[in-house]
Amino acid sequence: MEQPRIVSLIASATEIIAALGFESDLVGRSHECDWPPGVVQLPALTRSKLNIEAPSATIDREVKALLEQALSVYEVDASRLRDLAPDVIVTQTQCEVCAVSLQDVEQAVCDWIDGTTRIVPLAPNALADVWTDVINVATALDAAPRGVELTSRLQGRMAAIAARAATASTRPRVACIEWIDPLMAAGNWVPELVDLAGGVNLFGEAGRHAPWMAWDQLASADPDIIVMMPCGFDIARSRQEMLALTARPGWRNLKAVRAGQVFVTDGNQYFNRPGPRLVESLAILVELLHPRLFPAQHTGTGWQQL
Repeated sequence: MEQPRIVSLIASATEIIAALGFESDLVGRSHECDWPPGVVQLPALTRSKLNIEAPSATIDREVKALLEQALSVYEVDASRLRDLAPDVIVTQTQCEVCAVSLQDVEQAVCDWIDGTTRIVPLAPNALADVWTDVINVATALDAAPRGVELTSRLQGRMAAIAARAATASTRPRVACIEWIDPLMAAGNWVPELVDLAGGVNLFGEAGRHAPWMAWDQLASADPDIIVMMPCGFDIARSRQEMLALTARPGWRNLKAVRAGQVFVTDGNQYFNRPGPRLVESLAILVELLHPRLFPAQHTGTGWQQL
């Protein structure tokens, strides 16, 4: 495929496409695609129906209300998408809350799509699925060898970090929080990252969606380290939401709080994007779990101490 016209409707896919060397072939993006920085110049073909500036609890209520009505959380600009005449459209089937879904895309293109346009749905439920997605995107772009090379390189970097983390004398017990109000633990690939980083993941299971949790569960587990990584929130926004936790009776008694081991990360840019920067997400985790082995390199940009 020579100079394919590519539309990416999920931020992680945009990063995969760029890492494969096809950034210049992107002609459209989702409203959330912002990395690499140059992609923000592309037309945004989606928008959220939610007020993303609202408090966490309000966003949660609005999402649930839409889903209960079998409505999508996002809208796709079908007319503009058609005008761009893409050869490849990349979307996802993993989470209808986090990004435009395959169904959203199919509804947007049903009037004009033909055999010349390929829709590539990604389904990253676990770390292995991320590598599969990279290969699938590369294959759709007639560049399968690039996909093999990229996945090999990313896996090698992760393996090197994990090998060093394995030399640590301790394995701290870690609670990764993906939503603050109501509480939700991180799932999918995050438990695997915690394990690779030399920690013991307390909540959420590898390959399974993020589970809701109660405050009493967090308090009873009394983790050594708490890592905040709310989906869609950067560090500043996550810190704004923290009062929902810090105001709870018993918060100050938690072991992690007393030891200064509560960290706020950029969950939007890192942990919740199943693409190449999951390697950086692992690098952030090892800095938090084993600072003696891994000097801080992501302070301020990837994480802050609460």
